[in-house]
Amino acid sequence: MSTIFNHFCKDRNAFINPCDTTEKIIGFPEVCITTFSESIIKDFTLNHTAKVIANLYSANGIIPVYEIEYAGNKMGIFLSRVGAPACVAGLEEMIALGAKKIIQFGCCGVLNQSLVGSKIIIPSSAVRDEGTSYHYLPESEEINADSSSIETTIQCLEKHEIPYVIGKVWTTDAIYRETQTIIEERKAQGCIAVEMECSASLAVAKFRDIPLIQFFYGADNLDSDMWEPKDLTDYGKRCGNKYMTIALECAKLHFSLE
Repeated sequence: MSTIFNHFCKDRNAFINPCDTTEKIIGFPEVCITTFSESIIKDFTLNHTAKVIANLYSANGIIPVYEIEYAGNKMGIFLSRVGAPACVAGLEEMIALGAKKIIQFGCCGVLNQSLVGSKIIIPSSAVRDEGTSYHYLPESEEINADSSSIETTIQCLEKHEIPYVIGKVWTTDAIYRETQTIIEERKAQGCIAVEMECSASLAVAKFRDIPLIQFFYGADNLDSDMWEPKDLTDYGKRCGNKYMTIALECAKLHFSLE
């Protein structure tokens, strides 16, 4: 594995680039919101005025990209597929379409229940326990989130009096290989949550020089003697409006800061 991850290719031009498969759309929303919960996307688009302006294609099916208006600002909304490679492919194609800022949110497993509780999690950095990010940035154990994006999220949450915690997360490719030994190692590193896309999303955002705002909500609990599934299979539906509103308010704040 070291022969792969320790030899980062600095050539920015790939054999197949996003612009080769995805045509830029004039007037495409510069700020786009994405989540991994199909339920949240469906509920929002059914209850708000949303029109399909593009599609993301793969063998898994077609993902529509919606345009909505919030607080007088035009924004895009789309579903991200689960897992770092699929998620990053979607981000690449959205950037090729014309997106210039991404707000991404989703669920995670909690590694420090006493600290996290029911708070929104803002990732300060992510452990790169996945493969995708190493194709975008040189090897390192962790990747830091952009400080300005963290500050924007904090400002939004504090304005609306929503409790939050800032901390390191663990991005892994293999949910069924989160052994007790590795969980304890990651907790010792300071990780407060585990998910599957954060570090890879940060890497592609840095590579493409696109601001990325991220936040997570706790689903299952891994900080106990036995796994506690809790709201994992709810896929964010119960509090979906809350999470989407946070994302929309973060986007609104971006427009006000321009």
